[in-house]
Amino acid sequence: MNTVYIHADESCLGNQNQKASSPGGAGGLVEVWKNGAWERRDYWLSEPDTTNNRMALRSVIEPLSALTRTCRIIFTSDSQYLVKGINEWRHGWKRAGWKRKGGPILNLELWKQVDRLVEHHDFSARWVRGHDGHPENEYVDFLATRAAAEQSHSRGLTASGFTEWLDEQREKGAFLEYMEFQAPADRYGP
Repeated sequence: MNTVYIHADESCLGNQNQKASSPGGAGGLVEVWKNGAWERRDYWLSEPDTTNNRMALRSVIEPLSALTRTCRIIFTSDSQYLVKGINEWRHGWKRAGWKRKGGPILNLELWKQVDRLVEHHDFSARWVRGHDGHPENEYVDFLATRAAAEQSHSRGLTASGFTEWLDEQREKGAFLEYMEFQAPADRYGP
């Protein structure tokens, strides 16, 4: 079974202004280690009036919908809402008939879709602190923010621009110690 590493982020522009629409985006980097090298694909999507939580859910739905076979998936996001929802909350909601004591589950149809997709895989969701020097997280933040601003969509997985983005960041003095060609065990542990 292949292990697929997915890094995802979401962006919602103007979330502070409740009177205006909030264009949002989600972006992600999909990595698979094959024959001693990383194969990478990107994805991004947008909505004209949305929330961070909705875009976080879409950030996991998009890549899982593109996979054609069961995989081991290590999913990394800086959204505690998404990671806790996948790892903890959805199980209780499901047992309770998709209800919770505190009122309705927001984004319920998206949560049900996430649940169906996650159940097809050996899935692990991990949290990473956002904007804390994690190259993959910084890159997917770039993809999500750009998608929100441009209201663009990759229409599935596309050739990755991670290496070029990383080169640009290194020219600015960032991520100089990061070794993007390390094998998974060296980068992520066992």
